[in-house]
Amino acid sequence: MEKTKVAKAYLRQVRISPRKVQIVLDLIRGKDVAMAAAILKNTNKIACECVGKLLESAKANAEHNFEMDVDKLYVAECFVTPGMLKGMKRIMPRAQGRAYRIIKRTSHITIALKEREVKEEVKNGTEG
Repeated sequence: MEKTKVAKAYLRQVRISPRKVQIVLDLIRGKDVAMAAAILKNTNKIACECVGKLLESAKANAEHNFEMDVDKLYVAECFVTPGMLKGMKRIMPRAQGRAYRIIKRTSHITIALKEREVKEEVKNGTEG
């Protein structure tokens, strides 16, 4: 039983909210690498730049470490988890001398690439 190769890339402590990154990752999940790169290039979201660089890193990992065919790669898995909140709390002045706390959220982004298996069509012997 052959184990499938998975090329992964991680980006830690990105200073973008996980909600904003999740919107971008939903656009590229399951797409071919070339199509995902084109989507990221033409989408006007702040997270597209760091996700695009991470996609290129995962592609380079697949090519260099696992010797995978770049043309067959697709985004098998991509997700974001919340990063550390400690030390990124800010204060916003409010009315009547109050101060509200603002939490500057960070993200951990993971992208995993796999090779798409090409299925050859098997024709049935009977026509009809």
